[in-house]
Amino acid sequence: MTATATSALDGSVLMLNRYYAAIRVVSVRRAMSMLYRDLAEVVYVEDNQFVGHDFQSWQEVSALRAKYHRHRHEWIRCVRFELVVPRVIRLLFYDRLPRQTVKFNRRNIYARDSSRCQYCGKRFSSSELSLDHIIPRSQGGRSTWENVVCCCVRCNVCKGGRRPDEAHMHLVARPAKPKRPPAILLRLSNEKYASWKQFLDNAYWSVELRD
Repeated sequence: MTATATSALDGSVLMLNRYYAAIRVVSVRRAMSMLYRDLAEVVYVEDNQFVGHDFQSWQEVSALRAKYHRHRHEWIRCVRFELVVPRVIRLLFYDRLPRQTVKFNRRNIYARDSSRCQYCGKRFSSSELSLDHIIPRSQGGRSTWENVVCCCVRCNVCKGGRRPDEAHMHLVARPAKPKRPPAILLRLSNEKYASWKQFLDNAYWSVELRD
């Protein structure tokens, strides 16, 4: 495979259980492996219709797309053929849902706050941001979704070990625990993952991103 194909294999695919419930996000590489072993099928979404394809029929679809709509897709180039990079797959023999919650970690806090300081509202690189306890730990503040926000160095110094009202500072937004992993919003902002939106309205949506 070419370097471009290798890059495409590192992309993201939404994985569904056999009842079309979203369960997690996996790499294209893993998705193609499961498709080739007949453990999953590609779910192709077009005009709000879902069509399932096994490995062979996906090859046929890819051949047509290469002829008429090549520019609309990313490609995996093999020695003898090309495949359109799938965006959604469905497991054929798995019907359970994982019991997962959004992990309370630095990555998800940065993603929730869009890497913006929650006091001045400016966006910074991760190396220029820290995490701030709204109610300081010295005053009994806990490390929870509702009490920890992104904060730039300048605002962190200004706030010190005080509450926002004590430092005459205000939060840009009230922090809360996300209902779904914040990092997935970064994928949805990219048009190539638009088909994922079809499966995001399930009340039990719970996706763990595994890079």
